[in-house]
Amino acid sequence: MKKLILYIGFGLMLSSLFQCTDLALSPADAFTEDQIFQDAEAYKSYLAKAYAAYSLTGQDGPNGDGDISIVNDEGFTSYIRAYWKAQECTTDEAVLGWTDAGIRDLHEHSWSSENQFIRVLYYRIALIVSICNDFITQASDERLDANGLTEEEKAVVRGYVAEARFLRAMAYWHSLDLFRNVALVTSITAEPPAQADPVELFNFIMEELTGIETQLPDPMQNEYGRVDKAGVWMLQAKLYLNAESMVGLDHYADCLEACQKVIGAGYSLEPNYIELFMKDNHNSNEIIFALPSDGKQSQSWGCTTFLINAAIGPTMNSADWGVNTNGWAGLRTTSVILDKYPDLTGTIDSRSSFFWTQGHTVDIDDIGVFSQGIAAPKYSNADINGVGGSDPTHADTDYPMFRLADAYLMYAEAFLRGGGGDQASATDYINALRERAYGDSTGNINAADLNLDLILDERVRELFWEGTRRIDLVRFNQFTENGIWPWKGNVKEGRTTESFRNIFPIPASDLLANPNLEQNPGY
Repeated sequence: MKKLILYIGFGLMLSSLFQCTDLALSPADAFTEDQIFQDAEAYKSYLAKAYAAYSLTGQDGPNGDGDISIVNDEGFTSYIRAYWKAQECTTDEAVLGWTDAGIRDLHEHSWSSENQFIRVLYYRIALIVSICNDFITQASDERLDANGLTEEEKAVVRGYVAEARFLRAMAYWHSLDLFRNVALVTSITAEPPAQADPVELFNFIMEELTGIETQLPDPMQNEYGRVDKAGVWMLQAKLYLNAESMVGLDHYADCLEACQKVIGAGYSLEPNYIELFMKDNHNSNEIIFALPSDGKQSQSWGCTTFLINAAIGPTMNSADWGVNTNGWAGLRTTSVILDKYPDLTGTIDSRSSFFWTQGHTVDIDDIGVFSQGIAAPKYSNADINGVGGSDPTHADTDYPMFRLADAYLMYAEAFLRGGGGDQASATDYINALRERAYGDSTGNINAADLNLDLILDERVRELFWEGTRRIDLVRFNQFTENGIWPWKGNVKEGRTTESFRNIFPIPASDLLANPNLEQNPGY
């Protein structure tokens, strides 16, 4: 394969994805594009790289030959590890007590354009976009003809293109949420790209998802870990639900319609909530789209390996969570979140059964002390019977990007925000989640109880540590000016912060590389 140089910044930062130094030269020890892309399986292998960029960090297991080399620790460059920190460690749901430069700035709301974790997230998103852009170019009709693929093979590859467009749209959706003002690049280019208006980016994502919907398999008909129509509907629902808070557009009716498609697609709630986050969660009929993990075949220090180990401390028996690392003693939650649950044992609401209180205090006087703040090892590399995964260090547990419960919650919220639907259905969907949590109807609400405050709290209970909290708080206008939780603003009691922190800064390195970019206001 010809080894490509791809722009991994929305500006001009370069990364040798396949370790080459010149696009114009064919290395003597490698195949060229027309030699490698001779059948549909070759394209499928390249598509796998686009999917893997959301989970893995490089070409050689958990570390070595990394995709991104802008930080010393390759584990930091895991997409979900970086994305999760941005969505959770900036909120009341998670504190991380490590002392790596910039990590506590996230919870303290004091990050700058030099923050290494924000920089990694930005460039990882852009890398995914670059991989997808190149895949789409390599799979153009002109290239397929030149490479001699049969008509049957061409049809298969065109389906792969739809998947690559979805992965690119999801990356751009995250960039719209996190950074708002980024370059919109749809092909590999040496020219400094222009910065897109957020509405332009929103419309691009919307049109891409609409365009590929019919080109993807029906729900549950694609290979596990690959996207289908239901994955598109879930991403549409998230895009539409947040349209008003992000770009000032009312798409609640579209959100509700997308949720209805998901709800009617044949998925069902997992009977036991906690099994959604165990090593065999690939068997669940509730998870719509996941990032697969395999402790032997797809090792990294990110994704669920990070979420499992970082939530366990040395006084906890790590084997109970299917690992042998003695824990990384980092992640806990705050008292604000604990107050959302009726108890912390799971006796009343099973969604609190994973909280670990033994030896821990609710209050946090020092974020750096793991025993201060309640531990919350929600994810596990074991099954319900305590049988561990294939590897005691790297997890088999898949990361659930989209699941049915979120569609229920989004339907109810879209209804309350004027998107149509009906109150009875919205109430029933919330009660379905609460009946699973409570084991019976004792926790059910009445239609009159349904309001936005309840929805926000129910999202905490249902989606805790699933990478939704920051975006939810922004949508409810409680992330900066109106939200207070322990150690927000570097004050033990917490304080409000400036509204410009509803989005993150463009990394200083990309501003220097691309004169077409302007920094987000406030930074």
